[in-house]
Amino acid sequence: MTHSRRLFLLGSAAGLAAVSLVSAATAQEHTLRVHTLVQSPHPYNDMAAAFKEQVEEESDGRIAVEVFDSGQLGQDPAVIGEMGFGTIDMMISTTSNAVQNVPEYAIFTMPYLFEGMDDVLAKVGPGTALHDHFQAVYDERGVGLHLLALGASGTRNMSTADTIVEGPGDLSGLKMRTPPSPMDAETWSAFGMLPVTVAWGELYAAMQTGVADAMESSLPGYSGSKLYEVAPNLALTAHTFQVNHTSISQRTWDKLPDDLKTVVEEAAISANEYGVEQSKMYDEELVETLQSENGVTVTRPDPAAFIEVLSPIQVQLAEDLDLVEEYELVTQ
Repeated sequence: MTHSRRLFLLGSAAGLAAVSLVSAATAQEHTLRVHTLVQSPHPYNDMAAAFKEQVEEESDGRIAVEVFDSGQLGQDPAVIGEMGFGTIDMMISTTSNAVQNVPEYAIFTMPYLFEGMDDVLAKVGPGTALHDHFQAVYDERGVGLHLLALGASGTRNMSTADTIVEGPGDLSGLKMRTPPSPMDAETWSAFGMLPVTVAWGELYAAMQTGVADAMESSLPGYSGSKLYEVAPNLALTAHTFQVNHTSISQRTWDKLPDDLKTVVEEAAISANEYGVEQSKMYDEELVETLQSENGVTVTRPDPAAFIEVLSPIQVQLAEDLDLVEEYELVTQ
């Protein structure tokens, strides 16, 4: 091979490599880092995976999505702060963990507010008055987030370390773990319980060491974090339907061109609907698994007894916590 021929081939290869690098750089214009707090199996991680697949496909590779589950990027309040700066792009999580930043989200921890997960989606999902209300709240509070979707991710039930719960009379005096939500604290105090604020990532240790005697959570959260090991008595109170939010950093959102905003928004809405269906499946299947494979003792208290205690104080709770507007939007 002549010297000139070798130079030509080398030059061609270098040119192709340069074109390839330029093409790759052009194709991938944005990377979205998505946070979830939970371990799989859990609908939040299912939603994140579905979101990633749809966004990367429908953006033709212009957006890459990286999912960080199990709280790898931190606890929710800290992550919300990072999203305000744009250092984390997205999160899928429960609204109750965002109450420090968005106090109005506390309304969703009021027990027996919805009739089922489909009812939640119909009342709070994208395009509803409540969704628009909370986007306005985001803007007013300057949290630096844009709301993509609100949805439902399963029933929340009570579990305890030692006490088998058959009704409200079994709760008095128990130390009840709550997230940083005034609604939760007020609610469980109505049953004579002693609220103890514990972050989700510290809950296993709190139950194990006796800092808390009782807790409440979704079934996927209870199972995925192996909380049955420290709280093996599960009472299917179904006292709330967990409302989740899919939010994106406002800084990240503002950087996206309109066509990619549409891709992200549509994928979030689709993943939100998928999360509801996954949540129904988990709620149906997990109870049997927890009993048969994990030795959990399951009781099914009559919800009417719990509703009897809470119904008289719901409106007063909304007034005390300045959540009347949110309460009326849910119940109208």
